[in-house]
Amino acid sequence: MESLPLTRRMMLAGLASLPACPALAQPVSRVHALIAAARRQIGVTLAYDPAYSRLGFPGGDVPRAKGVCTDVVIRAYRDALGLDLQALVNADMRAAFAAYPKRWGLKRPDSNIDHRRVPNLQTFFMRKHAQLPIPADLSLWQPGDIMTCLVGGTLPHIGIVSDRRTMIAGRPLLIHNIGRGTREEDALGEHRITGRYRWLG
Repeated sequence: MESLPLTRRMMLAGLASLPACPALAQPVSRVHALIAAARRQIGVTLAYDPAYSRLGFPGGDVPRAKGVCTDVVIRAYRDALGLDLQALVNADMRAAFAAYPKRWGLKRPDSNIDHRRVPNLQTFFMRKHAQLPIPADLSLWQPGDIMTCLVGGTLPHIGIVSDRRTMIAGRPLLIHNIGRGTREEDALGEHRITGRYRWLG
């Protein structure tokens, strides 16, 4: 290296001091943090309660002993990544209200409920370019993927794909609340899947 110009030697020395694969390490750690935050809700959120509630803003939440499927996702993003979907969805709806579903008859954003509705989260993730193709093989889903589906063909549902898999088929487990509190179970593909998203902020 002594024969190289001084500036070249300095550049190579600087590259040598960089940490290995920083672009890969950060997303992987954020994915595991997201999953861990969702998993910590098991045994805490014990009931499913879809009632409309007035929430503080930002950072509003119903008591953690209850909630709906979206609350699992909202709490995981807040706890793990410091991302407040209540505030983020509200800001995006204020900027582009026409892009969001109109099925509830609202004429303006409502920070109490907008982020707790699956179709709104789907729209938000799509607008963040976080939508991914839905694989035909369930084993190809990745930890940290966000799955949406229609329960009974009509009820929107959402959950976070786990880093744990079934022993025989190798299907990833799903962390969600479908009526009995937050659980981690073999539920991916039980209902018609409508979306796959991957968003780390």
